Amino acid sequence: MGIEVWGNAALAGIFGLLIGSFLNVVIYRFPKMMELRWAAELREAQAESSGGEADPLPVQEPFNLMVPRSRCPSCGHMVQWYENIPVISYLFLRGRCSACKARISVRYPLIELATGGLFYFCVSRWGLTPTALAWCGFSAALLALAFIDWDTTLLPDDITLPLLWAGLLASALQWIDTPLFASVFGAAAGYLSLWLVYWGFKLATGKEGMGYGDFKLFAALGAWFGWQALVPVILMSSVIGAVIGIAMKVFSSLREGGYVPFGPFLVGAGFTAMVFGPQAILGAVLNLLGL
Repeated sequence: MGIEVWGNAALAGIFGLLIGSFLNVVIYRFPKMMELRWAAELREAQAESSGGEADPLPVQEPFNLMVPRSRCPSCGHMVQWYENIPVISYLFLRGRCSACKARISVRYPLIELATGGLFYFCVSRWGLTPTALAWCGFSAALLALAFIDWDTTLLPDDITLPLLWAGLLASALQWIDTPLFASVFGAAAGYLSLWLVYWGFKLATGKEGMGYGDFKLFAALGAWFGWQALVPVILMSSVIGAVIGIAMKVFSSLREGGYVPFGPFLVGAGFTAMVFGPQAILGAVLNLLGL
């Protein structure tokens, strides 16, 4: 790797650390923002059905991705700018709040490091090009979706749908190697395939095996990698998901209801496809199954 390429990749990695810090905010706040929006919509729907007016919502502090400022959930201490430097602040504070000494989850710096590493990889592989920019955006969106789904079993449309359209646009602009026909067909086939599985399982058991967000995420992966990648991606995510689900059941670490969100495993397969290619996934799964 030349000095110029290494330097560009290093700068991208530093920028990725900053984006990772923002992703921590997205992962924590976005589900809460969705809940607030749903509560407001529910009140309006109830008022409309009863023919009256919705009761005014109690006055609340604005809550979005920008405000209020980050604070310690234990004591309410406002996080200062020098306490919010990616990774460095966590190490300096030794993983604890500066005010109450409550422990800060190690997940925060790990997400920052993961984002920085992914941005570094994209620029080192594709250079300072629209292709690298596209895959950096893809990586950031997948990381956010994986952790939001793991925490809440939600895959927000506000992230999955832009990710899908971004894949189609990147294909149309030839920023990625996936031809436009394969991208469009991959998006449609990805959504329809899991939609059919969902309804087949529900008709057979009366239960819902997955959510609509999984359909949209799989459609987005189809847009980015093409229809040919759908089988390898779903095989890898299903096998790894089953292995982890069984392990969690054995160690009694399943959450209430016994569910394991599927989105993080789709994300893992998506990252594997980005780094190694979809066909490498198929070979790895077949080796894992001993075939």
